[in-house]
Amino acid sequence: MANFLTLDSNTLKDFQEKLKVKYEGFKNQNLKLDMSRGKPCPEQLDLSNGLLYSLHGDFKAEDGTDCRNYGGVEGLPEARRLFAACLEVQPEEIIINGNSSLALMHDLIARALLFGVDGHERPWGERPVTFLCPSPGYDRHFALCEFFNIHMIPVKLDQNGPDMEQVEKLVAENESIKGIWCVPRYSNPTGITYSDQVVTRLASMKTKAKDFRIFWDNAYALHHLTEQPDPLKNILQTCKEVGNPDRVYIFSSTSKISFAGAGLAMVASSENNINRLKKQLSIQTIGPDKVNQLSHVRFYKNYQNIQLQMRKHAAIIRPKFSLVLNILQSELGNKNIATWSKPNGGYFISLNTMEGCAKRVVQMAAEAGVILTKAGATFPYGKDPYDQNIRIAPTYPPLNELKTAMELVTICLQQASIEKILRERTIWEHEVKEAQIV
Repeated sequence: MANFLTLDSNTLKDFQEKLKVKYEGFKNQNLKLDMSRGKPCPEQLDLSNGLLYSLHGDFKAEDGTDCRNYGGVEGLPEARRLFAACLEVQPEEIIINGNSSLALMHDLIARALLFGVDGHERPWGERPVTFLCPSPGYDRHFALCEFFNIHMIPVKLDQNGPDMEQVEKLVAENESIKGIWCVPRYSNPTGITYSDQVVTRLASMKTKAKDFRIFWDNAYALHHLTEQPDPLKNILQTCKEVGNPDRVYIFSSTSKISFAGAGLAMVASSENNINRLKKQLSIQTIGPDKVNQLSHVRFYKNYQNIQLQMRKHAAIIRPKFSLVLNILQSELGNKNIATWSKPNGGYFISLNTMEGCAKRVVQMAAEAGVILTKAGATFPYGKDPYDQNIRIAPTYPPLNELKTAMELVTICLQQASIEKILRERTIWEHEVKEAQIV
């Protein structure tokens, strides 16, 4: 089928009828497929089952600490050393605590609102707070802002990262802007990696708020799909070099490396920030789950073994990404009704429909039994200004279910596109007739 925009209306209507028949066929299958979140599949989780047997009854850390007992709010030294290597920071610049990086972000924002971030400026909560939100972005970041009543300003995101002209102008003029959300490598959902220039400009830009912070969610730091990973400049080192050492908080976790519900979470930053966080954490907890930390260290042993583990993950999910991309290309490639990302890593494919069609596609898919991420979720307040972005999460379903789901999605997208084209042509024809009458 050729470019939809060049086909006459009768041809489009004939093809629309064929699509309706296919769509009804999918509805009759009573499908129950959920692709709304980027979850590891069971085969990925199985890769880390050895964690459960890695201690062999020995719970002593390298310094003699009994990991079953209290203490060590900053994490085991060997765990800090291991994951500092993963994030390219020093062991004294990282805290390992809990299993959820989102929880670390939540608590850090809450403490910033109550106490500030540096001991000099006022608490954030004493005045209106605004965050910049490169979009499309991670819906849970935006949910945190809504939860804490933090105003959000969407920022354009391109292949190099956030639009730095827009970012630099906003932070230079508006003191209420205290932070920016960043998923710098294989961004959720677009899959892009920030360029060196963008990293440098984020680190060095002039901000009206002295206590401005970058929330650097490097969730996919090691999640490569190819043998040539996207390079990412070291943000913490860059901040130090330009004289803003305290500007960035780096978050990550093993949620998509080991067990999604029982991994390790971490935050890295300057030693100054880390020492401040340690003091605050010591009020919140007497110590993290050090048994789990020791299990991870014993199981992985070193950074090189974690890299080997990630190659195993890639081998499992790479065919799923390939399947999705192949279906999108074969079904939509020449029709001029959609574009999509081709990421080198991460967990998502970003699909853009014609303007005004994303909600319709998601609705139709749901009515036929395939649940996608809610249209608009990748923008602040759930409002996609063009109603065109859909986040595709290929990792969890088995290949046969993924194939079925994506075939349905392409049928829904084509139907929604034809509806839009025919509707706009009808409006245009009506306007032409009205003009002729006048």
